[in-house]
Amino acid sequence: MKYQSDLYHARAHKKQIQAGLKRLKKRNSREVDTLFHEQHDQVFQEIDCLSCANCCKTTSPIFRDIDIKRISKHLRMKETEFIDSYLEMDIDEDWVLKKAPCHFLNEQDNTCNIYGVRPLACREYPHTDRKKMTQILSLTERNTRVCPAVSRMVRNLLENDV
Repeated sequence: MKYQSDLYHARAHKKQIQAGLKRLKKRNSREVDTLFHEQHDQVFQEIDCLSCANCCKTTSPIFRDIDIKRISKHLRMKETEFIDSYLEMDIDEDWVLKKAPCHFLNEQDNTCNIYGVRPLACREYPHTDRKKMTQILSLTERNTRVCPAVSRMVRNLLENDV
């Protein structure tokens, strides 16, 4: 994988990342948003999701009822058939994929076969451009080990001792 070093860094420095994000959580929420949004824009000029797709290969988004309805309609399936074919309920009682990689990932070019109707969680991933980042820093920390872009953003922020 092209961005393996970013993920390796996140795994090797998990404790330091957790401590750094804990410090960030104490800062002004708007300031943290600005820092993340700047990093988000910068890093996604350098990293191409289609050359990675690790999120699609290793994790599952949450499928909300409206996602299930939209995707099953697109696939011309009954909602129950879609659920039976692809989803299971996790311990938090959320619908998630039964297995990874995602069934809808085209492994030749890492594109999504349902891109236009993909779940909201996929559309918003990796969540580093949203407001109130301080509320999701634990999710961001976990995402450093899945998404090289998140790993690089957090690394940049912590190396600049923000």
